Amino acid sequence: MSKGVLLVNLGSPKSTDPKDVKKYLDQFLMDERVIDVPYLLRAFIVKGIVLNTRPKKSAAAYQRIWWDEGSPLIVLSERLQEKVDSYTGVPIALAMRYGQPSIKQGLQELVDKGVDEVLLMPLYPQFAMATTETILVLAEQLQKEFFPQIKFTTVPPFYNHPDYINVLSRSIAEKLEGVDYEHLLFSYHGVPERHIKKSDVTNSHCKIDGSCCQTPSPAHQFCYRHQCLETTKQVAATLQLKEGTYSTSFQSRLGFDPWLKPYTDRTIEQFGLNGMKKMAIVSPAFVSDCLETLEELGMEGKEIFEENGGEEFTLIPCLNDREDWVKTLSRWIDEWATQPETQKA
Repeated sequence: MSKGVLLVNLGSPKSTDPKDVKKYLDQFLMDERVIDVPYLLRAFIVKGIVLNTRPKKSAAAYQRIWWDEGSPLIVLSERLQEKVDSYTGVPIALAMRYGQPSIKQGLQELVDKGVDEVLLMPLYPQFAMATTETILVLAEQLQKEFFPQIKFTTVPPFYNHPDYINVLSRSIAEKLEGVDYEHLLFSYHGVPERHIKKSDVTNSHCKIDGSCCQTPSPAHQFCYRHQCLETTKQVAATLQLKEGTYSTSFQSRLGFDPWLKPYTDRTIEQFGLNGMKKMAIVSPAFVSDCLETLEELGMEGKEIFEENGGEEFTLIPCLNDREDWVKTLSRWIDEWATQPETQKA
């Protein structure tokens, strides 16, 4: 069999034009694993409310972070793909779950190169319905409809993989070298609490209280909250961070349902109100800088901190196309590509 890899990231609007942003938000928010309510209610929320109010505001946010080459997330993902491709001996294609290039295009690119065994690599460290799961479900649908000859292998969430933890820890340490900060906030993309319970394979473990994420359970294989807390815990241990000098929060909530807490914006606000002057923030739910890191954290977060008395706000970049991250991905790919058939999952 001929092997190839499909790197998959979230996606981005084609441009900062409100029409392109509206098209992107429509595809994104109408995904039943993003807004997981019955179709008619989802259509009412998205098409009846959100798409009539949000595209112009989101377009303005994208305009604040847009690069000359295009969307930061797309550009950084392309750089990552090109570098990984130069290190490995198998074809590497890039796709986005929403927008372009699509997963179908990415698979077609690999098939055109003679590939019939694909390693699906969602670029998300932690599992979530709205990220990893929706990629895998769509890929399987496309396989059945257009690519029946392809065999898939999937990279599991790598939130606690020693290689990932080491690279992430190194990137944080490098950015904070010589920086005087009082607190490091690990901010992860939020999800509704019901997503956590829906992903609970035991149907009983996830209570979203102070103990369930710390108590070993098969549920943790698909528990986004546990995996975020574990990433924080392992990075803190690697960097030997003192208790009380770091914490975890969740950003980017939508709607009125309960989402994972504490909320990042309110946490930053409270830091300022409590007299903190210097803070740093990192977002390990993303491997590529995007709207949520560059604008929501780097700009809005900074403004919230300063408006409430804070003075120095340090944003730690995502892994992007760092050389050690590129080499890590390349090594994972080569290890898969050289496995004997009988060992492959």
